[in-house]
Amino acid sequence: MPIYQSPIKDMQFVLHEVLRVGEDDIPGFPDLDPDTTRAILEEAGRVAAEVLLPLNAPGDREGCVLENGVVRTPPGFKDAMRAMREGGWTCIDCAPEHGGQGLPYLMHTAAQEAFVSANMAFNMYQGLTHGAYSAILLHGTESQKALWLPRLATCEWTGTMNLTEPQAGTDLGLLRTRAEPRGDGTYAITGQKIFISSGEHDLAENIVHLVLARIPGGPEGTRGLSLFIVPKVLVREDGTLGPRNALSCGKLEAKMGIHGNATCAMNYDGATGYLLGEEHKGMRAMFTMMNEARLGVALQGYAQAEIAYQNAAHYAKGRLQGRDLAARGAGGADPIIVHPDVRRSLMDQRSFVEGARAFTYWGASLIDRAQRTGDAEAEGLISLLTPVLKGFQTDKGFEMCVAAQQLYGGHGYIEDWGMSQFVRDARIAMIYEGANGIQALDLVGRKLGAEGGRPIMAFFDMVKTFLKAHEGDAELKATVLDPLKAASKDLQAAAMFFLDRAAKAPHDALAGANDFLHLMGHVCLGYMWARMAVASRAALAAGTDDPAFHEAKIATARYYAARQLPATAMHLARITSGAAPVMALEAASF
Repeated sequence: MPIYQSPIKDMQFVLHEVLRVGEDDIPGFPDLDPDTTRAILEEAGRVAAEVLLPLNAPGDREGCVLENGVVRTPPGFKDAMRAMREGGWTCIDCAPEHGGQGLPYLMHTAAQEAFVSANMAFNMYQGLTHGAYSAILLHGTESQKALWLPRLATCEWTGTMNLTEPQAGTDLGLLRTRAEPRGDGTYAITGQKIFISSGEHDLAENIVHLVLARIPGGPEGTRGLSLFIVPKVLVREDGTLGPRNALSCGKLEAKMGIHGNATCAMNYDGATGYLLGEEHKGMRAMFTMMNEARLGVALQGYAQAEIAYQNAAHYAKGRLQGRDLAARGAGGADPIIVHPDVRRSLMDQRSFVEGARAFTYWGASLIDRAQRTGDAEAEGLISLLTPVLKGFQTDKGFEMCVAAQQLYGGHGYIEDWGMSQFVRDARIAMIYEGANGIQALDLVGRKLGAEGGRPIMAFFDMVKTFLKAHEGDAELKATVLDPLKAASKDLQAAAMFFLDRAAKAPHDALAGANDFLHLMGHVCLGYMWARMAVASRAALAAGTDDPAFHEAKIATARYYAARQLPATAMHLARITSGAAPVMALEAASF
């Protein structure tokens, strides 16, 4: 069975030496002292390793089963969900009045990392519930909050997000699901939704579906969509469960991965629904859930790469194959970790995972700042960064899982070793919650020019200010800071190319969108590595009790700067080549 140990020291390093959460003025952050966060993360790591990891491979093999309209999850999942509820892990950042602990979203994110690494498919049941909680918290009436939120917070009831239909994926304006007003404040929901994660299961007494549907007579396209709370089981006024609602799971999808999660086609046959938010403003409410889900999927990208990396590094230290060509003398085989190409692969994985962790935690802290202080600049910045987090980290996370699998040779292709599951599970993160091509188009088409370009200019200024503040460190300047400066200039040049070409040659911008997303992703991770290198330099200067840890951070920062950041020049060259090479062939030629 694969191994996993929650990387608590790395998590603590990001929280306290890079982000310095205890010194932040965000409400709740000063309470996050190292002892408190360590206790939370150690217990989350224990649950991940002892409760969730042992269920990961069996859950993948056995999957979910649909019988007579009821979905049975893999053996052990019910007990695991009970452990998550009893430990309070489903609601550590939810409001105390709903049964939560009121901690910052950042701590929810950090704890979730361990759970996702250990069992991504299982964790999706509570992850989507958290998104439903957030949507109702922000857009629901007081009576809706009182009824639904305490049960969603604790996962007594779980939640889902119902967008996609057979004819409507990215283009939600094509949705056909209807919501007929009944005259009593409720609506009759009729239609089919597909690819609904956690749509039917046996882990909770009720499932609260958030369903996008169209009220007759409303505007066309997405402007006419409304969002509805549609429970699997109707709820009486006193909060007790009533009869089954008119909805059902029509089928379970046979998927490449995440077999332990029930991905369902849901049929709504005049089901009772309750309007969430305003009529025809459903997209606004849905994006509350979707944007949170996108940060969660960004986390999935690197969390799967983390467990794959841990296993690949362990294997590389023990697998004997070939001799170190730089060594002298005869003898038996050496561990494959001595070979430069193996070391290169492991450094690719390590530098991505640790950089992505810092990027994700920073993103979570921006969400906390925006939500807890009303900071509009933080809101604009995390809106800009969300497609980068989701798209870049899931693309690279899958790539790193494949790289980890590759180090096993033929054993990596055999199910017994577990590496293939990490690859298969990681693959979905590039697709759901908005496929990565759509993330790139969103970044270039909407986020880059948002607010007159203020968020992207604020990001450039942030990087520039950081570089100027540390330019006196000659060693870091040459090996870490100057490469980041060059990469940032590539990003600025790409942004100016888009701004210049967007109106007169829109295909030029769209053809380069994916490259821009990856270019910006590299700059973001380069910025994170520069911050980590500065933090480790400070720790070494202060006389840390673990110099090897900080020396490794600096070495990895230099690796990312030397081996990954040069990719920004390649992406810029692709972007500035415009649309001509991409669009040269007629559609009929394909």
